[in-house]
Amino acid sequence: MTGFSDPFTLVLVEDDEGHARLISRNLQRIGVLNPIVRLHNGEEALSWLFGPRDGRRFVVILDLNLPDIDGFEILQRLKADAATRNAPVIVLTTTDHPNDIERCFALGCDGFLTKPVNQADFAASLGKLGLTLSTVHVPHLRDRS
Repeated sequence: MTGFSDPFTLVLVEDDEGHARLISRNLQRIGVLNPIVRLHNGEEALSWLFGPRDGRRFVVILDLNLPDIDGFEILQRLKADAATRNAPVIVLTTTDHPNDIERCFALGCDGFLTKPVNQADFAASLGKLGLTLSTVHVPHLRDRS
């Protein structure tokens, strides 16, 4: 999965330190070599995501259960803004409630994965995420006018 001709950054919005390490380690183990920016909460996420572009391209891996601004609001803001609406967002969270899944897709998420409780199952889910990342097209985002 190396050798992306037009690399992008993975933006991991995850407040749980253990989950963040597990996600990063497993993605690297399966060959996802993209830089990973870890953001610990919704406030950090919004600041980074709506900050200066500098030509950066990114895919957001978003937890819904954040301590300040939840993932639903972050997703809604990303998809409502003309400059960021085309950024791919993959929700990776502990909830598997059908209403939450439906709400995420209605808001415009590009994928939804549930964090399994079992570590082996979690690693398998991250393998699927890695395969997705190896084929996803990441657009250049517009600068704000």
